[in-house]
Amino acid sequence: MALPGRKSLRQFQCNDTLWVTFRRMAEDQEKEVDDVIGEALEAYAQLSGYQTGINALEAEGGSGSQLTPPPAAARHHQRAAAHAHAPAPPPLPPPPPAPPRSRFAPRVPQPSGVSMFDVPSTPPPHPHAAAFGSGLDGTPAVQPTVPLYLVFDNQKYRIDKDQFIIGRGTKSSDLPIKDGNISRKHAAVIRRNGTYFIKDLGSTNGIDFKGMRIDNKRIEEGDIFHLCDYELRFTFKR
Repeated sequence: MALPGRKSLRQFQCNDTLWVTFRRMAEDQEKEVDDVIGEALEAYAQLSGYQTGINALEAEGGSGSQLTPPPAAARHHQRAAAHAHAPAPPPLPPPPPAPPRSRFAPRVPQPSGVSMFDVPSTPPPHPHAAAFGSGLDGTPAVQPTVPLYLVFDNQKYRIDKDQFIIGRGTKSSDLPIKDGNISRKHAAVIRRNGTYFIKDLGSTNGIDFKGMRIDNKRIEEGDIFHLCDYELRFTFKR
């Protein structure tokens, strides 16, 4: 896991072949490249007998101090102990999502249409829905009788679940898009009370609809959304 604490921008030269390897590792592990590089640097420092983490900065009197390496004998002893006895570090909680760095249009007021948050908890029956069983409160549970289809890259996907995830993660997404500009969980198609919505899941580059960046919107027949350079078209027609 990457070290906790504040991160600062650093610049360094890296062998092109090694950089390709780190990018491949990040994609396979569904991590960011800087996290993988940070873990590699931390592991190398610990094997060399250097102290890492917040304690290393405090021991040197602050984040701006020059870190002093331990004596050679101490480094040798620490390397031997690390190989023989040191257990794997416990998993750390994931870092908070980075602020948007979109190269697309900034967020603007929601375009005309119904937001998923405007739908009441117990709405009237959907015109394309039929009662199916009963809900936990005794009211009829409503499921849409008209399925929604997503057309992406000349392929049509039937959305038949309450939450359909679109993102870069191959294991966490129902529609994976292998592109570094796409977040691991970028967007979701949500079915609520017989109505479908598209929702941004806190992605970096967001969802674009008619030239505007949106947070969520009810999906209408023929709606077209863009995730970076990728087009998502929705239809209720087979």
